[in-house]
Amino acid sequence: MQVSRLDDTARDAAMQQLPQWTYDADAKGIRRSARFGDFAEAFGFMTRIAILAEKADHHPEWFNVYNRVDILLTTHDAGGLSQRDVNLATAIDAITA
Repeated sequence: MQVSRLDDTARDAAMQQLPQWTYDADAKGIRRSARFGDFAEAFGFMTRIAILAEKADHHPEWFNVYNRVDILLTTHDAGGLSQRDVNLATAIDAITA
């Protein structure tokens, strides 16, 4: 299935719905950082995301150090931000709500 990159108007509209995320033009994707009480909480968060990502067949780029998780979502096949990234970001936000 072909995945299309969001145009600027669609990207801007999506970002209005994702206040915890920032658009990274260099990475052509969206970023979010989350902090937790300790490593176990951060790892639990990553585990919940991993399950969502696997079901969506769309996987984040991320980095974890102790209680911090940094996430980048971009769709390489589309050459940048796609609706798949927006959907996964929305699901990630629901975990932390």
